Amino acid sequence: MKANEALRRHRHARRWTQAQAAEEVCAQVLAATGRHPELDANWISRLERGAITWPSGHYRAALCAVFLVADEAELGLYPKGADTQVGKPTPEPSADHAGRPAADTELSARLARHAAETNVNIHVLDQFDADVERLARDFVGRPVSLLAPEIRTVRAEVFRLLQGRQTPSQTRHLYVVAGWLCGLAAHASLDLGDRSAASTHARTVVQCAHIAEHADLRAWARSFQSLAAYWAGDYRRAADLARAGYEEGRGPGTGTIKVRLLSLEARARAAEGDDHTALRSLALAEEARTAAGTDQLSGVFSFPEAKQWAYTGTTLLAVGGDEQIRRAVTASNRAVDLYQAGPESDRSSGDLQAAHLDLATACLASGEVEGAGAKLSEVFAAGTHTASITIRLRNLGALLGSAQYRDARWAVDLRAQIHEVTRRPALAGNPTEPR
Repeated sequence: MKANEALRRHRHARRWTQAQAAEEVCAQVLAATGRHPELDANWISRLERGAITWPSGHYRAALCAVFLVADEAELGLYPKGADTQVGKPTPEPSADHAGRPAADTELSARLARHAAETNVNIHVLDQFDADVERLARDFVGRPVSLLAPEIRTVRAEVFRLLQGRQTPSQTRHLYVVAGWLCGLAAHASLDLGDRSAASTHARTVVQCAHIAEHADLRAWARSFQSLAAYWAGDYRRAADLARAGYEEGRGPGTGTIKVRLLSLEARARAAEGDDHTALRSLALAEEARTAAGTDQLSGVFSFPEAKQWAYTGTTLLAVGGDEQIRRAVTASNRAVDLYQAGPESDRSSGDLQAAHLDLATACLASGEVEGAGAKLSEVFAAGTHTASITIRLRNLGALLGSAQYRDARWAVDLRAQIHEVTRRPALAGNPTEPR
């Protein structure tokens, strides 16, 4: 068993411990495959001792990417039974030749050729950008069953290219594309009620944003993690994640992402019972709207004014009290009007249903029974519901089962309708960000 001095030299050149090198490889494999490998310092040690000479393909690709080499031979890796000379580094020019102009020129030429090697070009990257823009826009109005296979296909192609070689700027670009595509996959999973899958996709978005040093993607990833925590009932974590999104790093980036984060924080603080902070965050969200620039991506990655009004209605309703409930009704009605007045392709059925549910809840609080029934009929009429709408309906059914309403005939009928609707599996016919 011969020690792998080439790999050891590469690690020492970066001043990494074996544990740090393992962490870098794990992060690369996660970004490329979506899987969490179980690699540690001992695995790097076995490679350097020569106990492992040819790890699996994903691990070899990750090692090459981490140490910025063209192939496995530069890291001293070779299949069992192969000529071990392949793993030895290329000898440096001898002292007699090192000073010759020709030898010196050849070294620079080799470096130039190595730096220019790439498996993508500007046209490939432009097409990926166009694919992400189209999928983000279509996600608002098209069935997830039609979009999910295409999202998966494009994502797999990006991961395949990342296993090859690009210039650093091209690699960062691919990681940004991969991050947005994983974000779409996270949306679809959460809409369908698969929180575990959504969390995995979201962690990959965070990793891609970290590698690419992309502020907008990082902030959006925090907003999605906040959203997932909210629907898991962890309101404190949801609020903290939203705040981290606009405070950590160099800020949340451009566009409407800060409006989204502040609105998420406001809703979570209200659900947690921190009314003062909730109302303050709502006010800051309104200020952020006036200063917001143009979003880099439209569709599901943007935060339109109608969605902001829908969040405002939910927040004010959770704060409670006659004044705030009146404001909540105004906000929810504003959300409905804006969505219905806009293009059908931009109309979020999930947000419309959520606004109608808020209006139904407000009607119940005001004793307007018929009004509550009318608003709920708008929700029942929808063919399918996201997981978050199902949660909202069940919460409303629990309210109707409280002592205040339990014996009323109309409440019994509404509970029966809610029970029938929520028995169906969550299937997002027109998925959008779960509210």
